[in-house]
Amino acid sequence: MKFRAIMGALCAAGLMCGVATAQAAESVEVLHWWTSGGESKAVGVLKDDMTKQGYTWKDFAVAGGAGAAAMTALKTQVISGNAPSAAQIKGPLIQEWASQGVLVNIDSVAGDWKKNLPPEIDKIMHAEGHYVAAPFSVHRVNWLYINKAALDKAGGKVPTSWPEFFAVADKMKAAGIMPIAMGGQPWQDLTLWEDVVLSQGADFYKKALVDLDQKTLTSDKMVQVFDTVRKIQGYFDSGRTGRDWNLATAMVINGKAGMQFMGDWAKGEFANASKKAGSDYICAAVPGTEKSYTFNVDSFVFFQQKGQKAATPGQLALAKTIMSPEFQEQFSLYKGSIPVRLGVSMDKFDDCAKKSYADEQTAIKSGGYVPSLAHGMAQPDAAAGAISDVVTKFMNSSQDSKSAVAALAKAAKTK
Repeated sequence: MKFRAIMGALCAAGLMCGVATAQAAESVEVLHWWTSGGESKAVGVLKDDMTKQGYTWKDFAVAGGAGAAAMTALKTQVISGNAPSAAQIKGPLIQEWASQGVLVNIDSVAGDWKKNLPPEIDKIMHAEGHYVAAPFSVHRVNWLYINKAALDKAGGKVPTSWPEFFAVADKMKAAGIMPIAMGGQPWQDLTLWEDVVLSQGADFYKKALVDLDQKTLTSDKMVQVFDTVRKIQGYFDSGRTGRDWNLATAMVINGKAGMQFMGDWAKGEFANASKKAGSDYICAAVPGTEKSYTFNVDSFVFFQQKGQKAATPGQLALAKTIMSPEFQEQFSLYKGSIPVRLGVSMDKFDDCAKKSYADEQTAIKSGGYVPSLAHGMAQPDAAAGAISDVVTKFMNSSQDSKSAVAALAKAAKTK
């Protein structure tokens, strides 16, 4: 009793209680691939929030490959019986892990999620009627970035159709400006290609890339998609092979190139170069996709820990924190995305983010809100990889559009 009395007195004086709490804190191990400057800063917000709640954060960051290396590490951890508390996963992979019976449900902290998430995203967070994942933010993929000075020099206007786009590209070329900055990696090829698919209409996109409908995949419209991609390629420079996306973005920032097709993570590069949306650069929807929105959403899933089937207090606290309005705002401000939670104030965000949010709401209502194939949201890895191979081969050869369409239809049958 004397010991308890002494401890009570020390607690009242603000001493030693923190030590006792820290010793008893649950350790939360988190696997992710957010390792670049802005990404690291964004995930640091979550780490700080969890630490303030009394949990010990164990960072398991795996760089490279847009998550490929992280997924390999995750499989090793789970198979060896050392699954992390949470792991960054997205798209159909969430359901694939759930089917293995290794995830816990987080329903107890997801009471208001359904009404605060876009329906297309809410369903991805579920498996067998239970929430098993918490989403962070939304990246829009179908953006076209334009150097404003280059556009002004060429005397062009922001294109809203492919004929207008090619007219601007020709004017830039005539003005001595490389029209399009492009990297040379398969995912960048696939990003551009799906942008052109989307320009044929959201319904066409969904039938082709979500439903893998053979009639749509072999249609004249799909031949036109490949034809358009081939024409766009005529405005690339010869040095794109192996070029990272951010180096292509730098070409637009410094005026060496006029335009780039890239998701809204490219905004971070402009911000780091002290460039301002509207005055230094323009973010516009890819021509023909103004009313559509390809989304890319990162999420955490939560794994069963040794000896228990239910979620731990730390896992539930992590999920609840991720979906809090305050965290959603701060994370996206650092990440270059917009909050996945609907209704979060956009007052602190830049013009591109505000446009992204407004366009998102329009797309949700009109049926133009679609998952990105190039960024792991539309298909499992096998099918997405097979389609990517077809697109990459086409963009790095002289293959004709009709034979590419035939190869695409065959690849879409990959399970």
